[in-house]
Amino acid sequence: MEKLTRYLLVPQTRADKSAFLARVGYTLENPEDLLVDLTRQILALDARPTESNQFGEYFEIRGPLRGPNGATLRVKTIWIRDALSNRVRFFTLVSDKTRTP
Repeated sequence: MEKLTRYLLVPQTRADKSAFLARVGYTLENPEDLLVDLTRQILALDARPTESNQFGEYFEIRGPLRGPNGATLRVKTIWIRDALSNRVRFFTLVSDKTRTP
């Protein structure tokens, strides 16, 4: 939850994601909605391994994220399987600019 309330939903000078997420209704007032929607909508999709390093193994999941206001964003989320704990955790989210046929 800290990743959401201290990073994704907070306006940033560089690489701001809060305005992008606000377009579909996610704000600091409802971080639980984003957490639930990432879990239910995004984690249900196929993950693709992207890279690995000393910190762990990274995966990406691309797909639609329908927000509280009913609008949808195309997102790419990155997840990491931590090398020390072997637990998978959320890393980041960005706009998915790829086009699918």
